[in-house]
Order: sequence, then C-alpha cells, then structure tokens
Amino acid sequence: MLRLTDSGAVHETAHDTAPRWGCSCHRPGRRLFTGALLGAGLGAALPAAANIPECRRSGFTKAVSAEQMEQQAGQQYRQMLQKANGERALAPSNHPQLNRLRYIAQRIVPFAPECNPRAADWKWEVNLIGSRQINAFCMPGGKIAFYFGILSELQLDDDEVAMIMGHEAAHALLEHAREQTGKNVITTGALRLGAALFGLGQLGDLAAQGVGQLASLKFSRDDETQADGLGLLMAARAGYDPRHGVSLWQKMGAAAGGGAPPAMLSTHPSGPQRIADIQGRMPRMLPVFEAAAKPDRRFGPPDRLPAGG
Repeated sequence: MLRLTDSGAVHETAHDTAPRWGCSCHRPGRRLFTGALLGAGLGAALPAAANIPECRRSGFTKAVSAEQMEQQAGQQYRQMLQKANGERALAPSNHPQLNRLRYIAQRIVPFAPECNPRAADWKWEVNLIGSRQINAFCMPGGKIAFYFGILSELQLDDDEVAMIMGHEAAHALLEHAREQTGKNVITTGALRLGAALFGLGQLGDLAAQGVGQLASLKFSRDDETQADGLGLLMAARAGYDPRHGVSLWQKMGAAAGGGAPPAMLSTHPSGPQRIADIQGRMPRMLPVFEAAAKPDRRFGPPDRLPAGG
C-alpha cells in the first residue's frame, strides 16, 4: 500500500490501492481552528448579502430546518473522519498539504457570514483524506474535506485550490442541499435526511475503509453556476486569481479523458459552457481580485502518487 508520512513523503508497500498516512492521529482542537478561520483579518468584508447577486437563494429552504440539516451533516462528517482516522487515511495536523488547505480556508471563510449569517456560528472544519479520488466537498455547517488525489493528480496551484474551496463552500452558504431537500419535501411529502443529502461529491473509496459509500446529491445546473459565481467572488476577495477557475476546469476535463470521469465531474457539470460562464464573470471578478490583499504564503502541489500501488 501507499503510506504518506507527516512530511508528505510517499512510501509504497503491497496490497493497497489508496494512500494512507503512517499513523492514527487525533484531530487538533476544532474550536481553535474555527476561531482562526473567523478571526483572520483580511480587510473589508463583502457588502451586505442583499447587494450580492451571487448570494440570492430560493424559498425552498424554508421547508426544511437549517439546524436539522447542519446537525445531520455534522454527524456524517464525524463518522467519516473517525473511520478515515481508524484506517490511517486522515492527514495529521502537521501534514503540509493540510496546512495548505487550512491556510487557504482561513483567507476565504471570514467572508462567509456576509452571504449567510448562520455561517458566523458554524464550526468550520477542513480535513484531508488519503484517497486517490479527485474530489472535494463542503457539507452544511462548513464541514470541508479534500481528497489527496485532487491535489496530486491535477497538480493544482493555490489559486485553483481556492476556486474549489470557494465553490464547495458556496454550496453550503447557499444551502443547496437544504434547498434540494425542500423541493423533495414539497414534491414527495417526505423528508429524507442522511448521507445522500450531503454528497456534494461522491465519497467513493472510503467505502473500502468501512464507512460505506454515501450517495451523492446532484445539484441543478443553476445551482452549479451560482456556486461557481459565489466561489469565484470569495476566492477573489481572499486574493486568489479568479482566472485560475478556467485552468481548473480545463484540468478537470483533461482528467476525465475518455474514461470514467473524476468524482467531482460525476455530479458537477463541466465543459466549454462552464468555462465560458466563468470567463464571462471576469469583468466583475478581476477588479475585486486586484483590490484584495494577496496571500503572504504560497504552497506547491504534492508529487503525483505512483501508478498502481
């Protein structure tokens, strides 16, 4: 199998197909990390949500309790982390790529309450899972996870990582899972809570680690376009170049090739139209980026994992 050490080095042994970290590690204090996320001083906040077109939501969320959605998401997230930790697939707190993700989150998350006031009270978390899968997600309540494969296989730069993090956080801020559930309540008369509601990306090969595969929630094209727009805006405010949203989706398309698409592409529409939509937003996004304070730290992607293994 592949073992990833705290330093990010890769060691290969036999009989495993997913990257593992070399120790079973307890997660750092969530409260301290949440405080760092919301306490980071990054200059002027976004204008009031009413003035941000990207923050507009439908009325379907009123059919479902936000508190219940966030509670269920937290339970699913904790279960996932516990299983991943037990299988040595949860990155330790000093892993360089986890530090990278958390630094980028610390720049993006402080803008979140301007779009959704509930986000000020969310216990934001960012974790990295040792999987080859090309995927990332943010559950309701600010529960973020990236898979090592999306960083290593696509060789993402920091701006591209910020585009993904902004996009996935936008789904949570815009309460797309709650909205979709509200539509189900109205159309079917039954509320179905659980893992299927929170699959902002397929949780794939964690099934092999004992968690069980969680069904993914497929958002509408409008949801995806809206999440692209808000994600670009948040990342640009955090000092990340929104033009890298184009290179990100070009890499995603290339990764799909002629075979099965990456997990993100199984639930996230891609292609020339999406890239054109992002390019069309640049007149609005570039002035925001140019006026923003820029990151004082830059990180590189990890090495690609060895084939097979």
